Amino acid sequence: MKYILVTGGVVSGLGKGVTASSIGLLLKACGLRVTSIKIDPYLNTDAGTMSPVEHGEVFVLDDGGEVDLDLGNYERFLDIKLTRDNNITTGKIYQDVIDRERRGDYLGKTVQVVPHITDAIQEWIERVAKIPVDGQSGAADVCVIELGGTIGDIESMPFIEALGQFSYRVGSDNFCLIHVSLVPVLNVVGEQKTKPTQHSVRGLRCLGLIPHIIACRSTTALEENVKTKISQFCHVQKENVITLYDVPNIWHIPLLLRDQKAHEAIFKVLNLQGLTKEPELEEWTSRAETCDKLHDPVRIAMVGKYTSLTDAYLSVQKALVHASVARGKKLFVDWVSAEDLEEATAKENPDAYKAAWKLLKGADGMLVPGGFGDRGVEGKILAAKYAREKRIPFLGICLGMQIAVIEVARSVLGLKDAHSTEFDPDTKNPCVIFMPEGSKTHMGGTMRVGSRRTYFQPADCKSAKLYGNKRFIDERHRHRYEVNPEMVARLENSGLSFTGKDETGQRMEIVELRNHPYFIGVQFHPEFKSRPGKPSALFLGLIAAACGQLDNLFPGSESKRNVPNVAANDMLSQRNIVPNGASNDMLSQRNIVPNGASNDMLSQRTIVPNAASNHVFPAACGRNVPKGATKAYQNGAVTKFANRAQDSEYSIFKGMHL
Repeated sequence: MKYILVTGGVVSGLGKGVTASSIGLLLKACGLRVTSIKIDPYLNTDAGTMSPVEHGEVFVLDDGGEVDLDLGNYERFLDIKLTRDNNITTGKIYQDVIDRERRGDYLGKTVQVVPHITDAIQEWIERVAKIPVDGQSGAADVCVIELGGTIGDIESMPFIEALGQFSYRVGSDNFCLIHVSLVPVLNVVGEQKTKPTQHSVRGLRCLGLIPHIIACRSTTALEENVKTKISQFCHVQKENVITLYDVPNIWHIPLLLRDQKAHEAIFKVLNLQGLTKEPELEEWTSRAETCDKLHDPVRIAMVGKYTSLTDAYLSVQKALVHASVARGKKLFVDWVSAEDLEEATAKENPDAYKAAWKLLKGADGMLVPGGFGDRGVEGKILAAKYAREKRIPFLGICLGMQIAVIEVARSVLGLKDAHSTEFDPDTKNPCVIFMPEGSKTHMGGTMRVGSRRTYFQPADCKSAKLYGNKRFIDERHRHRYEVNPEMVARLENSGLSFTGKDETGQRMEIVELRNHPYFIGVQFHPEFKSRPGKPSALFLGLIAAACGQLDNLFPGSESKRNVPNVAANDMLSQRNIVPNGASNDMLSQRNIVPNGASNDMLSQRTIVPNAASNHVFPAACGRNVPKGATKAYQNGAVTKFANRAQDSEYSIFKGMHL
């Protein structure tokens, strides 16, 4: 087994995760089997109880592991399925050692950081590295290990000591250290500064780890004299100084590494020369270049409660990118704080309220992701209502599905107090209830989490068609609450269809709204299994519906956005359907105009079938949007924000894993 350790210095957020993922992809393209391990030095056992605003999203694995978001990068880049043990934390290591001590495994010895904690770390790495993650039998050829945090952090010291010992344990031919550092450019002098990298490497060497390769993050490619200086002061060969400069999208990072012969430098350290082939990255290159050339926009409104940190929805963003590239569309994500849609905000901060609703009404599609707690729930319900009434393509995930059910119960069934017992334990009409097997005393590791099977009920539903008419699917879950099975019959009489259920038939997994172009809610998280080149079926459906291309995914479908000569039978406020191109001026409704007729309305959107473009009103479809800019509304204020799901620029200030 060969091991590659990726460390980081100077500042956090340099992109060690994407660097580690790209190295793995490059080696895989050379014919090697690759696995990955992420070390997080925090004391938490896992990421499950950490705030998304503080730590980013919690990525969920098939085995129910709640792990750091970087494992999502590994899975997406390498197309593998990791386990919970591929994420090592200080909490896990100390818990393991303490359990051993309680069993008497140490035979009365004084248990110390060295050797007991450090030995436990090394044993964990060796054990997990042998677990196959690519669907084949036997251990991988290479294990890429990412050490979280920054060199010098006090909490990572036991891991650094353990990894120093580990390098001697496995032998010099089996261990390669790649250090990711920052080479900033100060505006005052305008030159690339190497001193931060020099100090970072010096600190690393003082701790017993000697880097073989230095990957330098910078805004532009390193100048030759800068490479020479880093080589001299950091004691690495000049050809082993790699530059990772800003690129249009992160899919270019493996190509940067390939072009600078990073794989050859790694093979030289690991004594693999002559045993591998040249990297085959033609498909990856094509995808990266295609992504750069997209220009036809699609706007998706992301209605969430953690919009102040878009990393909280990282996998959702990536799934949207995968789907939009597959459909040949340039993605723009409009971040809408759910709280800003509520009536309370209209009184306290009317500007934020108006701006949030303007974004929502200007989107081609809407996505309501998961979340916990009651903050912003009413805003999400209002968003679902708007999507239902105005026939806007909608995808609700986890809590997003639950609020869609609550909205229908309130607006269609007339149950004004309908709610989830998570937010209103005393509601007389509980549409969403606590799952019987859940724990109300312990938060960590007590949810219904991991891969679960969903069976499609009617074979001709949209979701089943999107999944290729399969009888069942396996998707990843993470929830404590579920749709109340006692209300299912009433909800289905109101126009909803529960088209996916678990093996018992009692747990609702997928809900669809009949007579709507695309209105789907799912209890699971399809974003976690989306891959570049293999987008999630439901995200692909959302993007296709938002572009008026849903029928192309399954010809003959009844789910068309244009329904000439037939009034929409959706509930409450509906879109107007105008046959034969007749014009209606309405501020609060969309017009659907068959036969290519056009309507210009300030706050309406006109859908024009059989025309070259489905986007008549430029402001609604995102044309003429300044490069790299959109607006996000958070904390009651309007803030200019880069389009994080598909950044126009790949910047050190945005973080490589975005």
